[in-house]
Amino acid sequence: MNNLPFFHIHRKSNIENTPSPLIIMVHGYGSNEQDLFSFSRAIPEKFTIISLRGDLEIQNNGYAWYNISLDFNGNKNYDTKKAIESRNKIFKSIEICKEKYNIDNDNVTLMGFSQGSMLVNAVALTYPNQIRNVVSLSGAFDPNIINLSNSDSLRNLSFYVSHGLNDEILPFEVSKESLKILEENNINHVFEEYPIGHGVSPENFKSMLSWLIEKTN
Repeated sequence: MNNLPFFHIHRKSNIENTPSPLIIMVHGYGSNEQDLFSFSRAIPEKFTIISLRGDLEIQNNGYAWYNISLDFNGNKNYDTKKAIESRNKIFKSIEICKEKYNIDNDNVTLMGFSQGSMLVNAVALTYPNQIRNVVSLSGAFDPNIINLSNSDSLRNLSFYVSHGLNDEILPFEVSKESLKILEENNINHVFEEYPIGHGVSPENFKSMLSWLIEKTN
């Protein structure tokens, strides 16, 4: 079985004879696999990159990992069951990539934006043995989809977390407050804030890329 559970696009590493580092990309709500994959132009060619597409089509060429709905008071409700299913399928994708490609098992990075960020956070904290680094952009840590591992491997994780101060989709304070799960478990992380909305500024991207290269050397 070497088929990933999600449609995906792939960039091969330029490393031929030794295992390569892996990046798994997980897009945000309403986007698709091309979104974060656009970053690959600036990411060193030594990385194998797999960009996944959510399996819920919510609009023309826009996909999600789980549904979000609003109640009568305007509060957001999340399909937690589907979110956990997607979390586990993303983890399965990592395992398949390790079998299918020549991957360095100790150099796996997850990168997510918004809803995708919440999922990669959950994957890493639930299955820390398989992951080294997490890039978490404009997201948060949702305890409802995290089955926090008691493994010592939590100490080997590193997170790069960033958020826009003017984010109206997922408020800055919500994201910052959710960082407690990292702080309380002494998990290595960097948190950066930028004067932007729900997105990634050039300065944000440059800082993230520097962090990624340093952590994966």
